[in-house]
Amino acid sequence: MRPEAFRGRISAVVLGVSAGGVEALSFLLPLLPRTFRPALLIVLHIPPERPSLLVDIFAPRCALPVREAQDKEPVKPGTVYFAPPDYHLMVDKGPTLSLSVDEPVHYSRPSIDVLFESAAYIYGARLAAVILTGANEDGAQGLAAVRAAGGVTLVQSPETAHMPVMPAAALARGPVDFVLPLEQLAQVLNAMGAESKA
Repeated sequence: MRPEAFRGRISAVVLGVSAGGVEALSFLLPLLPRTFRPALLIVLHIPPERPSLLVDIFAPRCALPVREAQDKEPVKPGTVYFAPPDYHLMVDKGPTLSLSVDEPVHYSRPSIDVLFESAAYIYGARLAAVILTGANEDGAQGLAAVRAAGGVTLVQSPETAHMPVMPAAALARGPVDFVLPLEQLAQVLNAMGAESKA
């Protein structure tokens, strides 16, 4: 499967990451150019009791605008959204962003599964989903939901992950379209996220 086949089809990318996530995203996100068209919605497991510094960390490093997701905010193309601490991030009709304080999933709020499943329902085949390094199984069920909805699935190769548990759990749930180290995942995302030449 060639990533160029998805060019112009992908409206949003959802990404889940946990232990080792700041380092992984520090490598991956700066590789996405200003011309990257899909919205990028990210759940990174962080402690709920302190404010998130993710926008402060990543905005200076990224060509794309970086924001903390706000409830009822319309999803804009070419924008990076981080889930705020202690809130589930979901996608609603519109598409708009939605925040919730429902119970944690896999001991996590925000939960990767919650984001992936809601985005799969809204975007269907226009969604790509990415699982990176992490130490629990959050995201495996959500990735399966994206696959069932016709979306594209990408997983960091476990042997290259800081913590391989999350990528391995995602792979154990069924076939995945792309299993690659971070640099090659960035290349695939860039090929998918470029403007359509059609």
